[in-house]
Amino acid sequence: MKASKVIAAAALSLLAAASANAETYEGVHALTSSASRSEVAGQAVAAARAGNTYGEGASAGAQAFTSTASRSAVRAEAVAKAHDPFASLDRRAFYRDQVPAAYSKPKVSFTRQAAL
Repeated sequence: MKASKVIAAAALSLLAAASANAETYEGVHALTSSASRSEVAGQAVAAARAGNTYGEGASAGAQAFTSTASRSAVRAEAVAKAHDPFASLDRRAFYRDQVPAAYSKPKVSFTRQAAL
């Protein structure tokens, strides 16, 4: 019984070794460029001096910005946002992404309306 197991294991290992294929190494690819070394060096220097040609506004320099809001309006909005206790609440900062009821704004209006 032992001999048949050994023969079966040897047959399986020979079959596995015969079916394994290894890749062959074909070396470094041949050079296909027609430019000389000095031409490539000149192109590299020109590309390095050009900067990032793919960046938006890489060659535009400083760009002017004209605001449509007045200085006092922007300041008033900033002061109102700074004094609003609920402005910086992020629901992701709380358990199960829910802002507790204690932090929610009141849904009742306390303004009076004139009766007709």
